[in-house]
Amino acid sequence: MKTQASVIILGIVLIATFLVASANSHSKSSLHDFVVEDIYCDAFDLAQLEGRKVMVVNTASKCGLTPQYEKLEALYREYQDYGFVVIGFPANNFMNQEPGTNEEIIAFCQENYGVSFPMMSRISVKGSDIAPVYEWLTRKELNGFRDSEIQWNFQKFLIDERGQLVDVLSPRESPLSDEVVNWITAN
Repeated sequence: MKTQASVIILGIVLIATFLVASANSHSKSSLHDFVVEDIYCDAFDLAQLEGRKVMVVNTASKCGLTPQYEKLEALYREYQDYGFVVIGFPANNFMNQEPGTNEEIIAFCQENYGVSFPMMSRISVKGSDIAPVYEWLTRKELNGFRDSEIQWNFQKFLIDERGQLVDVLSPRESPLSDEVVNWITAN
């Protein structure tokens, strides 16, 4: 009798664990389901971007690709009226190329590149301390599109108006490439 009760309890625990895991993996089904912290440490609800195309990019101030900030800003300014936004996530995951504080990062971005697109607080984009939004961006089981590994700073994720991941571009892909511009201007 004790064994049968143990089996029933174990079954209930396994079912409950499965339901919780299933709910957690599906609870963030779009970029719009996340609230992150902006560079000023305020909550930034990504749901406010519903209806807009978004480029999410992990950034760094001391990288050979750092001049892409200029192109990201140009892209943002040119196409924000199309309902497009760039979201920068500073990350220090590659050779200590983003060692600064949030204050130092935003000062660098504004002084050197005139960055006006939304910048978030520095996060981790890979490893055991990966930020939840980047876990969603890089895992097919969460984003429903594809698995991808963060190759380096300035990797780009294209998100459609419904908050769904639709493409991942290499760090070296120019923010002003025909592929990006055509995606932004397509209906």
